[in-house]
Amino acid sequence: MRRMDFTMSRPGLVKAGDQVEITEGRLPGSYYYTIEPAVAMSGNYATPQRLRSRTGIVCEVGETKRGYYVLVEFDEPDV
Repeated sequence: MRRMDFTMSRPGLVKAGDQVEITEGRLPGSYYYTIEPAVAMSGNYATPQRLRSRTGIVCEVGETKRGYYVLVEFDEPDV
């Protein structure tokens, strides 16, 4: 299983156990992912780290000093 972190601007948008849809955005030389509808956004990933799945399950939602985060698990090998 592959896990990815997403940054979320406010709490309560998703909860552990939710199935979420992911869209992919492209930058020159990297990719980023968004939990739809614009709930949370990932960091940038290089091409070899590109996500193949478009759905995942929320494992954890939490808060740090920098804000809220979502940990999503995907049914594919970790890179």
